[in-house]
Amino acid sequence: MAEGFRGVVSLLDRIGVYDIVLPFLLIFTIVFAILEKTRIFGVDKVKDQEITKKNINAMVALIVAFLVVASARLVAVINEVMANVVLLLILSICFLILVGSFHGDKPFSLENTGWAPFFMVLMFIGIVIIFLNALGWLQKIFDLIENFDQDWAATLIFLVITIAFIIFVTYEQKPKKDKEEK
Repeated sequence: MAEGFRGVVSLLDRIGVYDIVLPFLLIFTIVFAILEKTRIFGVDKVKDQEITKKNINAMVALIVAFLVVASARLVAVINEVMANVVLLLILSICFLILVGSFHGDKPFSLENTGWAPFFMVLMFIGIVIIFLNALGWLQKIFDLIENFDQDWAATLIFLVITIAFIIFVTYEQKPKKDKEEK
């Protein structure tokens, strides 16, 4: 049964659905929605109603979508970005499901007392670690930490001191209110 579904996905890949059709539809939809919302090409008045120029908006969105699909590099970037966006969406949903387990029927509030906020942060860190491991980035982070030597430490300390100095110099202190003004 699973082989049939794999065959369908493979067929869709071979006919270009993932490389041409889906990026085309995504770009067309986003560009058309932006043009409709911003009304860049103006509006037509019909009986007290302002109607956007859908024909012009559709034509521009169509041309932009075709130009994007014509570039293989742009399509590759779009596919990579969308894969990461979907991963972020799944990460968010997993986190919300786990946070919901602490709240039950009560509405979500960041003003919880007790251990719930601690466990929520712990769950978020756990989910991030799981996703980093699934992407293969966790091993790269461990390798970076393992190869941390004196040069890295000196560079990091220098950067922290430099950033702290910049913040100290550019920080604008707000005047303190007197007790009498309250």
